[in-house]
Amino acid sequence: MYLSRLPGYVRSVSALDNVNIKTNKSWWSTHKPSKRRIIQLYSALLYNAHLRGFAEGKIFAGTSKAVCVPGFNCYSCPGAIGACPLGAIQNALGSMDKHIGFYVLGIVLLYGMLLGRTICGFLCPLGLIQELLHKIPTPKIKKSRATRALSYLKYVILVIFVAVIPIYYGLLHGLQVPGFCKYICPAGTFEGAIGMLPKNPEWLSMLGPIFTRKFVIMVLVGLVCIFCYRAFCRFLCPLGAIYGMFNQLSVIGVKVDAGKCNNCGACVRLCKMDVKQVGDHECIYCGQCIAHCNQAALSLKAGKYTLIPPVQDKDKNPSDSQNIKTLEKITWTAAIVVLTGIMIWSNFLDPSLSKDTTSYIDANVSDTQISSLYTSQAPLGYEVGEQLQDFEVTCIDGNTFKLSDYRGKVVFINLWATFCGPCVKELPHFVDFYHEHEDEVAMLAVHPHFTTEDVPAYLAKQSWDIPFVIDDADETIFKTVNGSLALPQTIVLNKKGEVIYNKVGSVTPEVLQELFKQANAD
Repeated sequence: MYLSRLPGYVRSVSALDNVNIKTNKSWWSTHKPSKRRIIQLYSALLYNAHLRGFAEGKIFAGTSKAVCVPGFNCYSCPGAIGACPLGAIQNALGSMDKHIGFYVLGIVLLYGMLLGRTICGFLCPLGLIQELLHKIPTPKIKKSRATRALSYLKYVILVIFVAVIPIYYGLLHGLQVPGFCKYICPAGTFEGAIGMLPKNPEWLSMLGPIFTRKFVIMVLVGLVCIFCYRAFCRFLCPLGAIYGMFNQLSVIGVKVDAGKCNNCGACVRLCKMDVKQVGDHECIYCGQCIAHCNQAALSLKAGKYTLIPPVQDKDKNPSDSQNIKTLEKITWTAAIVVLTGIMIWSNFLDPSLSKDTTSYIDANVSDTQISSLYTSQAPLGYEVGEQLQDFEVTCIDGNTFKLSDYRGKVVFINLWATFCGPCVKELPHFVDFYHEHEDEVAMLAVHPHFTTEDVPAYLAKQSWDIPFVIDDADETIFKTVNGSLALPQTIVLNKKGEVIYNKVGSVTPEVLQELFKQANAD
């Protein structure tokens, strides 16, 4: 009894009690993800359901790529099953000289009207990455007048890089230049380039100044996000700027019960975004303010339906809380079924994943064009050992190039672009090699339909006199050879039209000579 009255004893017992209290809490109870975090993770996996893309280092080209996902997710990510809405907007604006992208503009408008910046708070993988980076223990930059002023920078970026640059080049020059994707986008570098490099290390030889600049931007944005909450989202993201314009009109969002609100300002004060009031253009509807409102004045609603009620209302209406839990179970069950179905489809069943192994060269090719000595019964395809599908194109100089006309010769097809530094650097090797073996080889340099400058005008300044062609809008040649914007890419066919080489990466004169010898030996 006497010892129990000693101050030191009391302190020891109190400390021991605290330890017991802490140990009674499981690790999971203190670290389990919130429902919002689970939805963020689910969305990231749903957008990137093509998991075999990461294993193979190839970009998914299925039918779903024509559909824009709501959140910010790079089209070139090896797992992406849909298109990025921001990239699609830039391509639509850049094609205004030919057609107006009503579908793209309409789908973004629909997303904005339905969800507003709820997309930023719940459905954006890049937002999730930023929030996880911010969890790294460091001193944090608090919001202020300076951050609020900087939040308007994304609207300037929206106007200049997403609208003005694509429209200027599209209307005046007939070129598609997605300004934001080309010069700024860190998601393209992180998800696209970094996501593809582990399985394609040979691409390192192709990286030039544009990649270096964007890599630096990506690193800087990542570092800033460690110290400043969702820095990219707040200061740079033009997609968030677009959705923010719909916040006051969107069906889903945080709603304020004016009858209960006492204007204490706790919701704005404790919010990490640069909001001036709940639901303004900077609000991402994450719902954190709902937990801080002591007046039960805030809730997340979809029209008349309450998705997240005030915390106090949950305690007052246990029956409603039980109904919500039941609805959540049904919703998550359906969501898991949908995700499973999409993953199975995009990884195993999509027609784009299979190649035709039964078709053969067009039977209409005459015997005068193809000697029986150089016919092949190999299946059509673009892999080594398969024969490439015949195609016919009109070159920039007006001449026609038909693949089947060159049976009996070794064919070199080079995919390049004016905006690709390694491509421009290696093309003189192809020109020199062509003139050295002009009677024995055929050569075609193919520029993608996507251009950033006038290709014929560019070639007029060069001394390259091999056949050049710009692929059509359907990307016929690129699809035939399994090409992408990861350039340069070289395809070599033997005298029977069979593929002996199809790889991305620069080639040297020595490699060209070796491939020529191999093609002649086959």
